[in-house]
Amino acid sequence: MGKAGIALRQVLEKYEIPQNKLAVMMGVSRSNIHRWIYEVGDPSGDNILAIRDALQKANPEAASAFIELYLNS
Repeated sequence: MGKAGIALRQVLEKYEIPQNKLAVMMGVSRSNIHRWIYEVGDPSGDNILAIRDALQKANPEAASAFIELYLNS
């Protein structure tokens, strides 16, 4: 468990994207983001794509980094 969460935490920290901003962009609660980055639960496949899409809007480099970290971990 946590492959996506680990990648997401690293990307949010590196690119200084607040959890709340990502949550708003995705239309989910901040507690969902918190659960994912602290590996309490894993995002579904649809949410992996939603994370990528939201990160793409916030910072395209962050979106690329997330996918790379997720696929290579």
